[in-house]
Amino acid sequence: MVSGQDQGNIQVDVAEAARQLELAAHDVRVAASCISLGDLETAHTCAITARASADAAEHILRAALGAAPAKS
Repeated sequence: MVSGQDQGNIQVDVAEAARQLELAAHDVRVAASCISLGDLETAHTCAITARASADAAEHILRAALGAAPAKS
């Protein structure tokens, strides 16, 4: 998730946050489809993985915001 260091400043790869959000959106769509088909066990699993992906994206974005230089 961290792409490198430059004189003590940490650079965060926010493209990974976008990828994680795309994964979360996919899992949400699959969960919704599974619910409509009555497959609640798979829907539950997909909901959990969607949450994990969304949490990962949030973590990356928080790191990026913390690593960004302060604006004057």
